[in-house]
Amino acid sequence: MPESTPDLPNARIAELFDELGDLYELDGAVVHRVMAYRNAAKAVRDAQRSVAALTRAGTVTSLPGIGKTLEEKLVALVQTGTIPALDRLREQFPPGLLAMTRLPGLGPKRARKLYDELKIDSLEALAQAAREEKLRDVKGFGPKFEESVLAAIAAGHGAEGSRRIPMHRALETAAPIIEALRAHPASDQVHVAGSARRMADSAKDLDVIATASDPRALLEAFAALPDLQSAHVPGDNAAKGVTHNGLSIDVRVVEPDQLGNLLQHFTGSKMHNVALRAASVRKGLHISEYGILDDATGETHRCATEEEVYALLGLPYIPPELREDRGELAFRTAADVPVLIEQEDLKGDLHMHTVASDGRGTIREMAEAALARGLEYIAITDHSASHGFGNDVSPDELRRQIERVREVDADLDGITVLVGSEVNILPDGSLDYDDELLAELDWVVASVHTQFAMDERRMTARIIRALEHPSVDVLGHPTGRKIEQRAAYALDMDAVIDAAGRTGTFLEINSAPDRRDLHDVHARAAAALGVLLCIDSDAHGPEKLGVTGWGVGTARRAWLTARDVANTRPWAELDQLRKAR
Repeated sequence: MPESTPDLPNARIAELFDELGDLYELDGAVVHRVMAYRNAAKAVRDAQRSVAALTRAGTVTSLPGIGKTLEEKLVALVQTGTIPALDRLREQFPPGLLAMTRLPGLGPKRARKLYDELKIDSLEALAQAAREEKLRDVKGFGPKFEESVLAAIAAGHGAEGSRRIPMHRALETAAPIIEALRAHPASDQVHVAGSARRMADSAKDLDVIATASDPRALLEAFAALPDLQSAHVPGDNAAKGVTHNGLSIDVRVVEPDQLGNLLQHFTGSKMHNVALRAASVRKGLHISEYGILDDATGETHRCATEEEVYALLGLPYIPPELREDRGELAFRTAADVPVLIEQEDLKGDLHMHTVASDGRGTIREMAEAALARGLEYIAITDHSASHGFGNDVSPDELRRQIERVREVDADLDGITVLVGSEVNILPDGSLDYDDELLAELDWVVASVHTQFAMDERRMTARIIRALEHPSVDVLGHPTGRKIEQRAAYALDMDAVIDAAGRTGTFLEINSAPDRRDLHDVHARAAAALGVLLCIDSDAHGPEKLGVTGWGVGTARRAWLTARDVANTRPWAELDQLRKAR
């Protein structure tokens, strides 16, 4: 194959496939074609090697979702720098329409609706229409959408390059790089800092802090890694690289006696560090990445550990997840710091799916995998009759599922297997199984799976009515968000939390790494009012049960202890905490 153009990075190729998918959806193409390009974009973005190089080598179809048709487009892109089909579609729509599709909660179909009905073809036109209250006249939109549009545009959403990477994707990308650094003979300690260490939802880059016997050798080894699209070593103590999916990674190598200073500084958050500096100045101390300067003595203290940093500032050690300037600087002793929940505290998992709906494991396979992870109980909660994505479980099939779960529970020692369901909350707040059938279940997760675009008043009333149902144990993924993909639906979370407390309903922290829903702010507010949380996997296969670590990370950011989470208790104890049926 002739090499007539420089290789494009994977991140750019993925963007082009995403654009093709969006343009095809704007054009009204069948869903299968749209999804083919979306899946291809994901495969390219996740690839650990150059997709352009794989295309040149004729091996790109080894990537999942890349078949002969997509290979042809990649060949054209590598040879000419463009994709003819993309060029044709770009001519059909104003370029500003694509920027609109990147706004949370909009997407191609809704953007096309605004284009067809109001001739809105750019972010500027969209903002103007929102300010003039014209969007509320279009069916499916309303005043709250106008508010969210203006807030999203003000926050920079929709602009090219504004998108962050969900944290699980960022860490998956960085994992082989971190492993290679730790395996290098010159390395001593290698730590991931920044938002990743604080277990934030997403990242725009990663900071790595290391100590090494030969810093230059470690940095040059980093720059030569095949996992990087590009890299350079600007000095003896730092290097910068960009992965094939566009993630920036900064590596800093420090002396061992300064590791604590830099690790604390680059872990952040920015607001935590600003507040910490202000508090330190009042004590005559000046903190920076290089050390802590004492005004009284003129001495700069270098710290090998973060514990030393905080101790010099008169504070107990503050766990990274709490460093968001949300009251953590009020701690005075170690006794003030909450003992945050650990993944090992979880005794059960009360939300998972099997082959009865859209899962990949049988009841027995899910139960055996949970037992191997040390869990004491699980609930099988396949999707109900109208969740809207196919593979629904009809009432008659649920009755058969009850029998199958009972058989596995009786046959397996060491774990209790509960029969449940993830029922859909219908638009009026009712559930899609009758009360008699729901009463036969051990555990009921109620979730919104359809009609996300309701206004705040109706959506809030819808969910509160479901919480008031005597059979509902927990509200699943309460806001419906997907990190960097789909905004939460309009919802008065304060009212929902109050209703959960009033009705004795638990709220879920869904651990699917692209959800982590509830997010930490709402989870903390719920716990403050005495509402118990459940940390569940929402696993769709045995191998996914371990994702509860992401839910635990969110819980830790919410200052939760084990007692704030219902499923840290044995089942007999948790059962007594449920609402009366």
